[in-house]
Amino acid sequence: MRKIIRKTYSLCALLVATSIAFASYAANQIESVRIWPSPDKTRVVFDLAEKPQYSYFFLQKPHRLVIDLRDTDKKFDLTKTFIKGKLIKRIRYSRPEYANSQRIVLDLNKGLQAGIFSLKPIGNYGDRLVVDLTDNSQKAEQTAKKQALSFGERDIVIAVDAGHGGEDPGSIGPTGLYEKKVTYQISNRITKLINAESGLAAHMVRTGDYYVDVNKRSVIARQHKADLLISIHADAFTSPQPKGASVWMLSLRRANTEIGRWIEQTEQHGELLGGAGEIIVDTQNEKYLAKALLDMSMDHSITTSYALSQEMVNQLSKVTYMHKKSPQTASLGVLKSPDIPSLLIETGFISNPTEERKLNQREHQQKIAAAIVKAIKNHFRRYPPEGTLYASKYRGKDHIVAKGESLSVIAKRYATSVSALKRANKLKSDMLRIGQTLKIPQS
Repeated sequence: MRKIIRKTYSLCALLVATSIAFASYAANQIESVRIWPSPDKTRVVFDLAEKPQYSYFFLQKPHRLVIDLRDTDKKFDLTKTFIKGKLIKRIRYSRPEYANSQRIVLDLNKGLQAGIFSLKPIGNYGDRLVVDLTDNSQKAEQTAKKQALSFGERDIVIAVDAGHGGEDPGSIGPTGLYEKKVTYQISNRITKLINAESGLAAHMVRTGDYYVDVNKRSVIARQHKADLLISIHADAFTSPQPKGASVWMLSLRRANTEIGRWIEQTEQHGELLGGAGEIIVDTQNEKYLAKALLDMSMDHSITTSYALSQEMVNQLSKVTYMHKKSPQTASLGVLKSPDIPSLLIETGFISNPTEERKLNQREHQQKIAAAIVKAIKNHFRRYPPEGTLYASKYRGKDHIVAKGESLSVIAKRYATSVSALKRANKLKSDMLRIGQTLKIPQS
């Protein structure tokens, strides 16, 4: 009888110990912490083993953001987190409020606003908790510093958008080259070349390795009062064979090619990687934008985009192989700005081993950038906006012949005659060549 009692007692003790051990077990765990600072906010990403259960609140004196993660262990060492940006001092653990939970404290340099949301696994990423810290006082200060436009001859402003960034690496080449790295490097080269040209000014949409929501890229371009938005990408496909650059403009319908549909899908994939919270917020804005695209006249934007896209293809074909010999159309968010002519330039297929190697070379990047800038310069010399230095410098003085243009077409544009054009340029025939510069006689 005593043996039975002892066995029963031992079994009970084992069950109790097992229950205690099970009760103390935390299912979730932090796998890494990544920080992405940008000019107007800092994003903190907690990579987790499972979907997080969380709550949060702010404290002042000093400023802190406190996050409680339920059913999470403390194995990850927060002290090893590399702090980037000017908004966060450090990230640390504090005494948790609940059993089997962890309290994480973000010590802040000032009072901030926070948007916190979880993201489901996608691509190479698992479950994540995303914290977007925003300094609204900095935004107000930047707004206050904005100066009114001068009434003199202004620069033509080009917004240069480096595709992807931060959480969204874009496509990944065979050797692991990230599209976001290539697009930023080429965009930076384009910006430097444009800013070296009198009468032109360039602003990069993102100025570092962070994610900008697709819909906000045109908003940033608008804030800079851009006359043109160009978005730089490096193409990819499911097989390594496709190669070459291409130029894309807005289509109000879906793309009619397999490559075009692939690009549309990868843009949506990037949105999920980089900012699901912002997509949810912008749902109503997207409805408004779709309606605006139907209601508003986009004649100027589409006409300008088409004219520039032809020149862009012409210049790029001189320095690289073209996947498509003519401009392509697709319904891409970065192009959906009714008031800003916009182009998306695929600089090559990063999924092609040969092109991946070339896209990572400084010399090739510089050739691509120079061709893009030359196309922009040629276009605005032909069609300079009113009130710009280019308008006073080139309008009524010369014209660079574009593909499909004839003497009669050019004469009609400048309200002159074919005979006057021929006399001013000492032409013996009506034959013209692409890129030829014509002097326009004054009326």
